[in-house]
Amino acid sequence: MSKQDLPLIRSGGCCTPITVAALDEAMASEGAAVFKALSDPIRLRLMSIIASAGDEVCVCDITPHFNVSGPTISHHLRVLREAGLVDCERRGTWVYYWPLPDRLQWASSLLSVPEATALAH
Repeated sequence: MSKQDLPLIRSGGCCTPITVAALDEAMASEGAAVFKALSDPIRLRLMSIIASAGDEVCVCDITPHFNVSGPTISHHLRVLREAGLVDCERRGTWVYYWPLPDRLQWASSLLSVPEATALAH
């Protein structure tokens, strides 16, 4: 899935928080896909490693952090890629991954509580 294929990243990657308005069916489906991708502990750790790398990270530097096979890591990276959370590029033997900040911001915005709402409780 390319960046252009992601329907959630529009209007600057922002959305209305669920505390402000109910999601329509399409947005709920998209949101569920993102959160489902992050719901696995391995994928959440992968996302944190990639996001905290600062730029991009080689899969050869990611794999040693896990006690699972290379193909298992590849499967989990594919799920993150299909959810639009990361992108990658093959360079020779290795594949380099980087986070897609707009998608991460979208997920964060979806769950954010506007300050006025937070202060009211």
